[in-house]
Parts: sequence; C-alpha cells; structure tokens
Amino acid sequence: MATAVPAFGSVVLDCADAPELAAFYARLLDWPDPEGDEGWMTLRNPDGGPKIEFQSVAEFRAPEWPSPKKPQQFHLDLTVTDMEAAHERAVRIGARLLDDTSYHDGSGFRVFADPAGHPFCLCAC
Repeated sequence: MATAVPAFGSVVLDCADAPELAAFYARLLDWPDPEGDEGWMTLRNPDGGPKIEFQSVAEFRAPEWPSPKKPQQFHLDLTVTDMEAAHERAVRIGARLLDDTSYHDGSGFRVFADPAGHPFCLCAC
C-alpha cells in the first residue's frame, strides 16, 4: 500500500574516507562489516531499523564542536550501560573526547569526535 508518509531509512555522514569512517562505526557499535565502495558505504543495523551511511566528499571539512561560527548541524546519541567501559573502548578504536558531562551517579553523557571529526555522544542509560 503506497503512502505519502516517509519512513526513516538512514542517516548519512559526509566524510573524507567513507570506508574508514564506516569501519570505525562498525567497531564502535559492534555491527557487521559495512558494504559499499570508496564513495559510499552502508552500515546495516543487525536488529533492523535505520542504517548509517557514509559518503566520501572531496574537500570535506569536519564540524567544530562547540562553535557558533561553524555549528555541528547534528550528532548521534548512543546509549551505554557502562560509561567507563564504553569510553575506554571508543577512545581505543579512534574516538577523541571533547566534553565530559557525566555525573557521579552514572548518569549524563560524554561528547566525542569520530575520526572524521563528527561529534557523537555516549549517553548513560
């Protein structure tokens, strides 16, 4: 049945190297290896739902966080149950910590940059 209501299919991140950034997120999320080529990679959620896709862009310029002159546009929020373990794992595979707003009770979030410079948050659930 056709409908005028769109379905949420994917989020696409521009980057300088689609295979490299797709591999980073596959490791971070423990998802299957990405599919595609140098210009476009697809990372499929093993539980179904939206995909994350990566597009190689000539002269890519990473967002700056925080910067009112060059805003981030959007970021990914990823939920975790063990902030410390998730933090260590993210850094080990190439993320860079930008801001830590986690609290002693284990709540809060930490902002990281992926290898291409896109901000993403690990959020304690």
